[in-house]
Amino acid sequence: MKSLIVRPYASYIARQVRRERHNALNDQKRIFKELVEAGRKTKFGKDHDFASIESEDDFRRLVPINDYEGLKKYFDEQVAGQRDVLWPGRPKYFAKTSGTTSGIKYIPITSASMPNHIGTARKALMTYASQGKNSKIFDGKVMFLSGSPTLSDTAGVATGRLSGIVNHEIPSWLKGNQLPSYQTNCMEDWETKVDKIVEETRSEDLRLISGIPPWVQMYFERMLEATGKNKIIDVFPNLSVFMYGGVNYEPYRETIENLIGKRIDSVELYPASEGFLAYQDNLENNGLLLNSNSGIYFEFVPLEDFSKSDAKRIGLKDVQLEKDYVLILSNNAGLWAYNLGDTIQFVSLDPYRVVVSGRVKHFISAFGEHVIGKEVEQAMLGACAKYNATVREYTVAPQVTPTDSEQPYHEWFVEWEQEPADVVKFSEELDNQLRKQNAYYDDLIAGNILQRLVIRSMPTDTFRNYMKSQGKLGGQNKVPRLSNDRKLAVQLTSSSK
Repeated sequence: MKSLIVRPYASYIARQVRRERHNALNDQKRIFKELVEAGRKTKFGKDHDFASIESEDDFRRLVPINDYEGLKKYFDEQVAGQRDVLWPGRPKYFAKTSGTTSGIKYIPITSASMPNHIGTARKALMTYASQGKNSKIFDGKVMFLSGSPTLSDTAGVATGRLSGIVNHEIPSWLKGNQLPSYQTNCMEDWETKVDKIVEETRSEDLRLISGIPPWVQMYFERMLEATGKNKIIDVFPNLSVFMYGGVNYEPYRETIENLIGKRIDSVELYPASEGFLAYQDNLENNGLLLNSNSGIYFEFVPLEDFSKSDAKRIGLKDVQLEKDYVLILSNNAGLWAYNLGDTIQFVSLDPYRVVVSGRVKHFISAFGEHVIGKEVEQAMLGACAKYNATVREYTVAPQVTPTDSEQPYHEWFVEWEQEPADVVKFSEELDNQLRKQNAYYDDLIAGNILQRLVIRSMPTDTFRNYMKSQGKLGGQNKVPRLSNDRKLAVQLTSSSK
């Protein structure tokens, strides 16, 4: 019955999305004006002379790029209970995340911004159901592997992880289909929680699963152990779609599809505590549709200019294809010219579709090469395809001071699902692939400034054990692909002994 009801609604949402795709620039102009008008009533707006803002150029002149530290005094005032600080009134929720410099971060979610999180998830789900003709997923169960929905109180504002907050906003018509149970979802210890989810779901008609790929993989592995089945499709014969975000699926795809027993549809999402930024609106197209009509005003800074004091911010109309940009957002949660820390590339300008190319802080440039996440992932995928290898997890760090008079190098810590027959040849291919991706790295190798990369094969469960030791097992947590120092490398090496 639900599939019959959903089908016309999915078509309606899909038509709405098609209209938005071709009206992005007008929507961005309107949202900018609405945000500035609301911001004039706030402390931040008064501090930054919003009353005199008449254009986007005025905004860029008066409001500098901020990160959490740059807005921290305003966040602290919100946490202390003050009103009208960054957005009129008080936040509806605080999404609590961990930061490297700020400790615990409290990202505001307002009544105005909540539809961005829920409405965008609905758009992604309904556009999929419309184009894939797969509305029957709603006749079975859907599962969201997420953080605990248990919320605490911060001066009268409900506070928790974003994925837990969203659990409280799931529409009632879908709650009856949702797995796992609320009680199980509230469990904090991830390994205990996964075992309980396995016990609770093994006899259910699971049709859709959503989560970060490595933790979905862990759930599937535990399910096969518990049931004695060979493939997940033997447990859940109607499983047909995987919705994911947070990390690139491609390094995990082969392993997860082998666990399932076939290829199923995959839909990529780009959610963050600061806003739901993009989603895959078409299975046939590369890239994620930028969420241009959902309370977010986007700006972009070319990555090569970002460290300059006079780095120029541009709007959506001025972006170019296949160029790395630092993503800057202002939204109706009260974030103003906020540097999310992500870099993106546009793969289409009509409509505006993007891919996430890396993190501003997650790169290697110990020698000026500025290798980013997208480049190492493409290199790894190319090498794995050539040598029939599969990786479970990996990360890369620079080795600046090697022993035995060696040249410096990039050190790849790799946990294998299927190790190549010849790791030396694999590493040579991986290095060649990276040189194709990054001209600066190629120059350093050719000039004998760096030696070729070195692979350190790690024992099984090295990365899971590391994440567990950091209290970051499961939920929305993920291993950084790149580090510009040796901190993670040292911790991985210690945890694997």
